[in-house]
Amino acid sequence: MLPNNDQTCGWINELPKRTGINKFEGQASCDWIIVGAGYTGLSAARQLGNMNPNMNIAVIDAEVAGEGASSRNSGYLVESTMNDGFVSSKNTEDYKTKCDLYSLGIEKVKKFITQHQVDCDWNECGKYYASSKIEDEKKLTRFNNMLSSLKIKNQILYKDDLQNRLGTGFYKIGIYTNGGILLNPAKLARSMVDSLPENVTLYENSPLLKWETINKKINCTLSRGTINASSIIFCTNGFLSSLGIESHYSFPLLLTASMTRRLTDKEFNQIGSPSEWGVLSIRPMGATVRMTNDRRILIRNTVSLHKNYTNIESNKNIHLKGILKRFPSLPKDIIETTWSGTVCRSGNAAPIFKKISNNIYATGCFNGSGIGLGTLFGEEIANKACNNMTNEIELIQRNKKPNWLPPQPFLNLGIKARFLIDKNYAKSEL
Repeated sequence: MLPNNDQTCGWINELPKRTGINKFEGQASCDWIIVGAGYTGLSAARQLGNMNPNMNIAVIDAEVAGEGASSRNSGYLVESTMNDGFVSSKNTEDYKTKCDLYSLGIEKVKKFITQHQVDCDWNECGKYYASSKIEDEKKLTRFNNMLSSLKIKNQILYKDDLQNRLGTGFYKIGIYTNGGILLNPAKLARSMVDSLPENVTLYENSPLLKWETINKKINCTLSRGTINASSIIFCTNGFLSSLGIESHYSFPLLLTASMTRRLTDKEFNQIGSPSEWGVLSIRPMGATVRMTNDRRILIRNTVSLHKNYTNIESNKNIHLKGILKRFPSLPKDIIETTWSGTVCRSGNAAPIFKKISNNIYATGCFNGSGIGLGTLFGEEIANKACNNMTNEIELIQRNKKPNWLPPQPFLNLGIKARFLIDKNYAKSEL
């Protein structure tokens, strides 16, 4: 398992270390308790606190707030996705609904950073899906047709154009979508921690060990005490199932990424001095690669079952090979940091958004799109809990629901089998 609060993430290490961490001890009561302090839980707490200034709201997290999966992702705020089973002519309406939710997520994040004057290196530079195999042209053409039918701006590009834009000749074909945004995920998460309303109390390094309903109240047992609440919202994403929430509808995976040091002027000039860009793989499980605005290269191309955490050095070596395949002029000691984080998946790439009972709510499972959807669903689960039924909730509830997953050990056997298939298909893209 990934150790709590490890110091390996390049995004987090660049920020000033937080002080005044409030760890829960003793006994307490509150109106609401929110479990999880990532994008989703922090957005739910902000919305709930602003709507109910006289209520006492507690947020608990097993780690330092905002420094779990929220700060460890690749920093893509997407307006479309490719490898989630929606991109075919028979699923046009489902895909449109999903893209509408992505657009709402972008609007929510943009509204937040504007309102709170957040510097998170926001860059509306679009994103690429790319492949080193020209035979992926057919798949890209289908995707191009789908995006164009939904009036999502995009452009198919070939090797020379890609090399001019990205600084690498590795990719033979790709598609550029205009609406994608790149940002610094840790800066965004930190700003959400810093902007919580005054009636919200944050407890960190305070894992939830057990929860139960007693006399219509929620009793939460933490490592050093208990909190009783009238209502609860679960926003733990990859850890929903471990808390007994929709346990047959989602599962966590562990992804590992590396980031280089800043490229020198010479190194940067050798690859053509490209502007910031982000590439997602056309093939499932292929590498996600990003050139940051401060000349660092991020790569993520390793995944495992959450409980099967592998040696960080072995993953770092895989990442280095991927970087050097794309940029052979760079030195072999270019990687500066390597870290892991969780992502939550469902069998059909659908998120969880649910009222479980009169005082229990849950949302999560954003299938790798947690910045936008996590922010959106966090705000809207708070609205739903307060019976504030918005247009956004109506759209969310039109979206597909997660399908049922088989019990263990069959689930893990199925995931491992899919890993083998996808890894073989994507081996050229690692």
